[in-house]
Amino acid sequence: MNFKIIVPLAFLLLITFSGTEAQSNKSKNTALMGKRFLTFNTVIRVNQIEVSRNRNLGEDERALHTPVRVVAFRTAVAEGFPGGKITWSFSWLALNDTTAAYREIRKLVVGYHYKYGDDITFIPGAYFANAYNTTEQVNKDLHDALNIISRMVGNGYRPQSIVAGFMSAKNQQYLADIEHIHVCQGNIWSQYSIDNQDGDGSISYPYYPSTEHFCKPAQGKSDFIDCVNLDGWSVDFLAGRRAGFAQRFNSRMGVGPIETIGRYGLETGLKEMMHTTAINFDKGFQLNGFGWVTNCWELSLPYDFAYLKQWLTAIRQRWPDAKLVTQGQFGLAWRKHYKSNNFDYRFEEIGSGIGGSDADKEIRWFMNKDFRLALLSQKDDRSTAKVIDFTDYRNAAKEPAEMTRKWSLLGEINQKQTRPQDKPISPDSLSVKARSIIMHHYPDLIK
Repeated sequence: MNFKIIVPLAFLLLITFSGTEAQSNKSKNTALMGKRFLTFNTVIRVNQIEVSRNRNLGEDERALHTPVRVVAFRTAVAEGFPGGKITWSFSWLALNDTTAAYREIRKLVVGYHYKYGDDITFIPGAYFANAYNTTEQVNKDLHDALNIISRMVGNGYRPQSIVAGFMSAKNQQYLADIEHIHVCQGNIWSQYSIDNQDGDGSISYPYYPSTEHFCKPAQGKSDFIDCVNLDGWSVDFLAGRRAGFAQRFNSRMGVGPIETIGRYGLETGLKEMMHTTAINFDKGFQLNGFGWVTNCWELSLPYDFAYLKQWLTAIRQRWPDAKLVTQGQFGLAWRKHYKSNNFDYRFEEIGSGIGGSDADKEIRWFMNKDFRLALLSQKDDRSTAKVIDFTDYRNAAKEPAEMTRKWSLLGEINQKQTRPQDKPISPDSLSVKARSIIMHHYPDLIK
């Protein structure tokens, strides 16, 4: 659908100058190593779950999406993290709604792009596009929505990334090869038995996906997709090892407000959000050479935006070198540094004692092109370590041919413990093949 945004000439002159400055600043902050990056996304929609262009499964959210809320949201970000840039993602209906409120919302967000350098992009299918649409339809939705956004923003604008929740390998390849977009928030790490789609089995930090499966890192040139695949929300690794709401805990607990502030209140919720942030910005930064935390705070969520300001302020105070950049900026910085999947990510966490983050447990994750491995032990006693996940990415993988919620890539043993074979085992009980590849990467890890 075509529509025009009428803006006074004086404002156009102002935002055109500011836009040029914002575009020129896109090349800055591209160095990856030695940096702490925060990416922050939001979703603007009309219906809670817009599974296709004209099919909805959730509640009507018009009353929760108002220009007043948009202004309050962006003000909280600006006050909590001055100079920061965020990513706005619009659903299909939110891009095309002709009511006064949504016309004003789109106008405001375009203004934020020119004022702050924010990125404006599309979210297909309300996180779960491939569960309800064919690959061809998702590609068409991406193409048409990107053109709408380019016309909406003007000045030759093109989004730097896509927000998708989950995105199949074929769709990510389309993004890279046809739309020339090389960053996609295309997996939700450890998601299983929660919301409307499963997708456990991937790596939690950026990687180039394989043409075989979006959860699998490309193994070489023959299966390489030039699209940096990003996680959607940083989660607490100890909470994330559970399936859905097992043991009455939320496996998605981390930096997201629903599982923290919504469940435990501001004080405890903020403590958990900072705990998860620290996993990446303290030990993770030390182990990996850079740190990354990402969050998605949907505009419709029923929380005071003052809480958002408090979290952002706390991050700046504790890690004053942290940079709040758009999802696209971070992904392209990673792409500039890593030309292939030659990363070696490591994470170590002792639980916070909140929810499923067991205070008496330590979890260690090892993630590389060949496999991912998780060891769970008692705090301060690594001799008790058990393998709770080993996923060998060298094995062939295949995405579902049909529309389904089941998009996980489950390995030899999976952290969710949903199969009989997933019972935690000692490292020396792994298969000979598994122990061989682990020792190749980490000679001292398994005796």
